[in-house]
Amino acid sequence: MAEMILIETHGKVGLIRLNRPAALNALCDPLMAELGAQLLAFDADPAIAAIVLTGSEKAFAAGADIKEMLPRRYPDVLFNDFITQWETITRIKKPVIAAVAGFALGGGCELAMMCDIVLAADTAKFGQPEINLGVIPGAGGTQRLTRAVGKAKAMEMILSGRMMDAAEAERANLVARVVPAEQLIPEALKLGEKLATLSPVALMVAKQAVNRAFETTLSEGVRVERSLFLPLFGTPDQQEGMAAFAEKRKPRFGQS
Repeated sequence: MAEMILIETHGKVGLIRLNRPAALNALCDPLMAELGAQLLAFDADPAIAAIVLTGSEKAFAAGADIKEMLPRRYPDVLFNDFITQWETITRIKKPVIAAVAGFALGGGCELAMMCDIVLAADTAKFGQPEINLGVIPGAGGTQRLTRAVGKAKAMEMILSGRMMDAAEAERANLVARVVPAEQLIPEALKLGEKLATLSPVALMVAKQAVNRAFETTLSEGVRVERSLFLPLFGTPDQQEGMAAFAEKRKPRFGQS
């Protein structure tokens, strides 16, 4: 059987490509198990500072594998904890960049939204069309899409199954920015390389703080931010970063 993910390293950036081209990278249990294992491996690898997740030119991932889901019934999906292993990506401490070209639909859209930064090719199309299958999004789509684009647009997309192109996705704050399709991977790697020059500890806690903003009230979020901010004082990276600024030189993070 062909590998369902392809792995590359580019300096300190790990690149994972979903690799089910005949199925437009439909997300099945074996693929998600491989993906989760590799994400955890990159997260534990001190030589890797950032991770890029991508698919093919035609599809980031066109959804969950319908053929795999068709025979399943409620007791099966309940007791086997269906979908939970998809959330491994949310436990990764290092920055994860989604590089999306082509279709990111259903589970593919949800997977992209679990990443920290989404870069979209100008060919990208996003959507949650599960309503056409008699179900609803089940990997966080109703929650993350609503938080990203607001209730009005999320409700329309989820209830009607309408797709959103890359330009609309950028206007709606679903993606960080749109780039020409041929520049998608180079731009994602460039961003990963930029992150790799920064403080690993600061990146990790910044990611925690931003994610917490979507999960709590403003006052509680500010309290959490402060609890993450203050302990950075006295760390080697804080001392190096501020000393480098004062000395008008580039910082060398992670040297201690």
